[in-house]
Amino acid sequence: MGGNKNKPAAKQDKGTAVGPAGEIKPAAKEEKKKPQQKQKLAVTIDENQGMKAIQGMKAITVQSVAKAAGVKISVANSLVKTLEAKGVVKKVGGYSGHKVYAKVK
Repeated sequence: MGGNKNKPAAKQDKGTAVGPAGEIKPAAKEEKKKPQQKQKLAVTIDENQGMKAIQGMKAITVQSVAKAAGVKISVANSLVKTLEAKGVVKKVGGYSGHKVYAKVK
């Protein structure tokens, strides 16, 4: 039933080019480009800027800190973990990656 179908004439000739004398030339191969190396970006946030971001929050989450400080969630997560280790905030609830913190008075 199925099977390969014949390609249209326009598609058949795409792989070859005919020279001025009528000889068939193979298609030019594309040059391989060297892949660009990824740039390593290091975005850091200091504690003062982090404290300003969480200043008016009742419930502190990593996502809300990232949005308020304008940084990536991974950066905000490391900030919240350092603040928790120093005793500035404490975990009050949440589960998995959605933990909720509160400021220690």
